[in-house]
Amino acid sequence: MGELVVGIDIGTTKVCTIVGEVREDDTYIVGLGVEPSRGMKKGKVTDLNVLSTSISSSVHKAERSSGYEIGRAFVSVSANHAQSVNSKGMAGIPSSRPVQMGDIVKAMNAARAIPLSHGREILHVIPRRYNLDDQEGVRNPIGMYGFRLEVESHIITSDSIGLENLTKCVESAGVFVDRFILNPLASGDVVLTPTERESGVMLVDIGGGTTDLAIFIEGTVWHTGVIALGGYNITNDIAHVLNLPFELAEAVKLEFGHADPRAVQPLEMFPVQPFGEEHISQVRRSDLVDIINARVAEMFELILQEVKRSGYEGLLPAGVVLTGGASLLPGMKAVANKVLQMPARVAQPEAITGMAEPLRHPSYSTSVGLLRLGLIMDIEEDRRAALNKPRRKGGGEMIVNGIGKAIGGLFRRFVTVDDE
Repeated sequence: MGELVVGIDIGTTKVCTIVGEVREDDTYIVGLGVEPSRGMKKGKVTDLNVLSTSISSSVHKAERSSGYEIGRAFVSVSANHAQSVNSKGMAGIPSSRPVQMGDIVKAMNAARAIPLSHGREILHVIPRRYNLDDQEGVRNPIGMYGFRLEVESHIITSDSIGLENLTKCVESAGVFVDRFILNPLASGDVVLTPTERESGVMLVDIGGGTTDLAIFIEGTVWHTGVIALGGYNITNDIAHVLNLPFELAEAVKLEFGHADPRAVQPLEMFPVQPFGEEHISQVRRSDLVDIINARVAEMFELILQEVKRSGYEGLLPAGVVLTGGASLLPGMKAVANKVLQMPARVAQPEAITGMAEPLRHPSYSTSVGLLRLGLIMDIEEDRRAALNKPRRKGGGEMIVNGIGKAIGGLFRRFVTVDDE
C-alpha cells in the first residue's frame, strides 16, 4: 500500500473523516470516522468549541479504525461561503518554442489577478478552456505553437472569516488543514461520468443545511452556486405543520415521506403523536407528501433560476445528477425532472474499495471526493513548485484534469503509523 491521504467533510448533520489510498482506478478506504455534527448550521460555524469536539471525535474514530495517527487533511467547505466569477489571463509565447507548462502557469496567474472585496480570498482557480492565437477551445496547449496563450478560468472565492473559523475548529482537534475544497467539486469528482462532464451536466448536492451545485461543461466546471435550503428545511416544515418534535418529524420523513404526490394513495394513513396530544393521531400520507413536495419544488425552482442566471441553461444535455443525503428521498428525481425539464439521476460514490460499504451512499459523495480531488490539486501544486512559482495559501489550481500515473510519486504524507 502506498502513502495515505485524509479528508474531513464537515457538514450540518455529520462530520466524516476518511483515510484512504487514492489509486488510478479506485480509492482504497482504510479508515472511517463519522460523528453527528454540532455547532454548524447551513455550512457556517455557530459554536467553535462544540464543532471542534465533533471533529475531534470523528478524527479519533478514523484513527482507531485505520491504525494511523492523523496529522493533516483536506477539508470540505460549503458553497454557502463561496462566490464565483469567470476571468481571463494571457501569456506571450516566444516564437522559437512551443507552449510549456510555465506559460500556462503564467496565464493562470494573470487570470487570478482579480479585485477582491474585503474579507474574500481565492479558494480555487480552475481553467475552463485555452485559446491559442485565433484557435479557440484548445484543451491542452502544451507542445503547440503560437504567440498568444489565453486561458478562461472559473475563480471561486470564499469568506475569509468563515475559513478562519473552520481552520480553528479543525486545528483545535489536532489536525492541520492542508487545503479547503468546495463541496460540489469534491462530490462531482466521484459521481459524474466522463461522458456527463464532457457533454454538459449539473451536479446538485442536497445536504442537510444547503444545496450546492456545480455545472460541468467540456470536462471541467463552468459555474458554481448554492441554494440555502436542504433536508433540514423539509423536516422543519413537517415538524411545524404537523406539530411534531423535530426528531419525530425526521423519522416520519424517512419512513413515510415522498416528494411526488402522484406516488401515494389518497386514503393512506400513518400514526403520529403531536405535541400536546395524549393519544396517537392518524395523518393522511398525502398531507405529508404535499408538505414535502412544496419545499422540494421550491428548491428546484431556485436551482432553475440559478441555471438561467449562469447562462448555461441550454448546454446541459446530460441533465442533472443528484447526490447528498437528502437526494435519496423518494420522488426527488421525479420532481427534478418536472421542474428542471431535464434528465435526472441519483448518484453515490462507486470506485471505492476496502472499508467501502458504509460509504456507498449519496451522503458520502463529498467525503470520498475530497481524497482524490485534493490529491490532484496537490499534484498540480507540486508542478507549480517545480517551476519556482510561489504557493498561495488555499489556492487550488487544477491545470490538467485527470490523475493518471502521477499518483505513484507525488503522494504527500497525511498520516503516520501509530505505534501505540
